[in-house]
Amino acid sequence: MTDLKKMYAALLGDSFPMEMTITFGGQTLIYRKKTWKIPLADGAIEERGLRYGENPDQEAALYELVNGNLLLGDCRYIAPGNGLVSAIPVEDMLQVGKHPGKINLTDVDNGLNIIKYLIDRPAAVILKHNNPCGAAIGASLADAYNRANRCDRIAAFGGTVVASRPIDRACAELMAENYLEVVCAPDFEEGALDILARRKNLRVIRMAGITRLAEFERERFVDFKSLIDGGIVVQQSAVNAIRSAADLKPAITVYKGVDYRCEREPSTREIEDMLFGWAIEHGVTSNSVLYVKDGCTTAIGAGEQDRVGVAEIAVHKAYAKYADITCFDAHGIPYADLAAEIERGGRDKTDKEAIDAKVRADRAGLPGSVMISDAFFPFRDAADVGIREGITAILQAGGSIRDFESIQACNEAEPQVAMLFTGQRAFKH
Repeated sequence: MTDLKKMYAALLGDSFPMEMTITFGGQTLIYRKKTWKIPLADGAIEERGLRYGENPDQEAALYELVNGNLLLGDCRYIAPGNGLVSAIPVEDMLQVGKHPGKINLTDVDNGLNIIKYLIDRPAAVILKHNNPCGAAIGASLADAYNRANRCDRIAAFGGTVVASRPIDRACAELMAENYLEVVCAPDFEEGALDILARRKNLRVIRMAGITRLAEFERERFVDFKSLIDGGIVVQQSAVNAIRSAADLKPAITVYKGVDYRCEREPSTREIEDMLFGWAIEHGVTSNSVLYVKDGCTTAIGAGEQDRVGVAEIAVHKAYAKYADITCFDAHGIPYADLAAEIERGGRDKTDKEAIDAKVRADRAGLPGSVMISDAFFPFRDAADVGIREGITAILQAGGSIRDFESIQACNEAEPQVAMLFTGQRAFKH
């Protein structure tokens, strides 16, 4: 077992060159490999790149764009000098913990991809395996982090946190209660680093560029996907076009000569949750369905093959995570541990029965949520899943031949459910 553990602690190193050049016709982009000179415990200095890739037996390297201004068609892509994750200086790696690998930094990057749409408010997103576990805005950063963590306390274990504001002592105290891999924020207020240092393996990254993330909203980069045969697919990066209520579209359609319109208009709160949820969607692997309420994710369903399936999975997760946080609040242990203790005869089953009853009564906190879908509903079945759980509004792309079915589902609901379209798909693979 000891030898197996060493596999995850070892630095693999890499054979990638210090400079990489990519040519688009006559235009050239130049990238430089990122390494850091890390002080060791014995006082020596060691220069390191990434720990390893997605797995300990995969070499990996991080490259920063340092030269070239790419113009293709009408799109001018992001220019050098805008480095965030790819440009972290060693002095901003405030606590190295275990040296970062590829997954740590791509989680930070996707957190930035979400936070850039929430930068005007205290916001926190917790990520695991390049998907958010929970995301929230709050009255303070501590409030936002606490709400995001309570959405899915289980998945947040070993996660990466990206914050829109400097970490203060109150927020650091909450973070230090959990096992986290990475905390990334624009700065850290006095005393916060001492609190976070209780977690010796935690990586703490200061990224001043978070304060100007709004500048990245409309910037595009070249998105590469490498194929098994060595080929490459290139595409423009996605841009979120839904940034205000004015960008939303009424849920209307025509089917076989009949006009259909969603009858109930969303409230101001529901529209705010629609905009919040659509921002989170841009960091979730598709197919995805989210439930959000009051600026916080209620449940996140990600990466499934069918839309009704991911809507159902998100509901299942909501119930499981709500049971866990209810148990943790009441007894200080996970729900799974409570169930195991009861099975072993170490605890009265009425403790579990009380939690189960509360979860059923509260319906896992789903009533009042807004349902967010990253693409259109091909049938009404996904909408029906959310409506059965008490959602009050839906935001989806629209554009299905059978949009009329989803509109009917909203109009037939008691009470009626509001629905708007984005006219934009938010797939992420």
